[in-house]
This record gives sequence, structure tokens and C-alpha cells, in this order.
Amino acid sequence: MNAAHWHLALNHLPLILPIAGVLVLGIGFFTKSEVVKRTALFLFVVGALTTLAAMRSGEEAEEFVEELAGFSHDYIHEHEEAAERFALVSYALGAVSLLGLWASYKRKGFARAIFIAAFPLAFVALWMGRETGTSGGEIRHTEIRETANQTPATPETQEAEAEHE
Repeated sequence: MNAAHWHLALNHLPLILPIAGVLVLGIGFFTKSEVVKRTALFLFVVGALTTLAAMRSGEEAEEFVEELAGFSHDYIHEHEEAAERFALVSYALGAVSLLGLWASYKRKGFARAIFIAAFPLAFVALWMGRETGTSGGEIRHTEIRETANQTPATPETQEAEAEHE
């Protein structure tokens, strides 16, 4: 497996784990189960760790992909910028979740506030993760780019797009 393949294999986990965490946390609030809410925080922590792995593999994948024909550095750069913003939020969610796990196990009074704070932070992470995933997909999948629904491709428009890349 090359660096790009590793990145493609890993990059879904930082998105899937927070989705699962939000669902589990919602169930934990509904059932008032401390164990279920802790499970959600654990998922957020693991999501932050997988974000770290995706970021590392992304750096290596960038070096590999830039050498291939047909890839635009502009799309790669846009994805990298989105990934860096997402990573900061994911790491913050992981840190808040670690604090929440500790507070919950130690039965600290502020544990409930951390559970509540993690919920909207997770939604911010999900939104930023979606932005990152979409920009990553646009690197290779031209059909999802904003320009995909514009004028049909003609030899002239293909030539103009090739010059832009």
C-alpha cells in the first residue's frame, strides 16, 4: 500500500466516529445513562486520534499524488487547509472528551457541563469534517466539484480547465 492508499483507508474514521459519538451521546442524554455518555466521549477521543493518523498519512499522500498526472495542486491545497481546520476542532473535541471522561469517573460536578459542551462541539467537528471530506473528494472526483453542473464539456472548456489546473 502506498501513502495515498493509507490515507484513503484512514480518512473516513475521523468522520464516522464523531457521527457515532453524537448518536450515542444523544441516546445517553435521553436515557440519562452515564455509561452511554462516557462511551460517546470515548468515541470522540478515538476520533481525534484517528484524525492525527489521517493528517500524517495525508502529508505523505500529498507528496505521492502531486507527482501523478491530472491532479491539481489548488484542490490539494484547499483540502489540506480544510483538514488543518478540522483537525484543530477534532483535537479540541478529543481533549474536552478526555476531561469529561476523567470528570465523570471522578464524579466531579462539572462533568454534566462537559457532556453538554461536547454535543455542539461535535456538530462543529462534523460540519468541518464534511467540508474536509468534500474538498478531498474534489481532488479526484471532478463530478462533485461546483463547476460540474455548469456548461457541458467541450474541447474548448476542457482546454481552459486544463490550463487552470
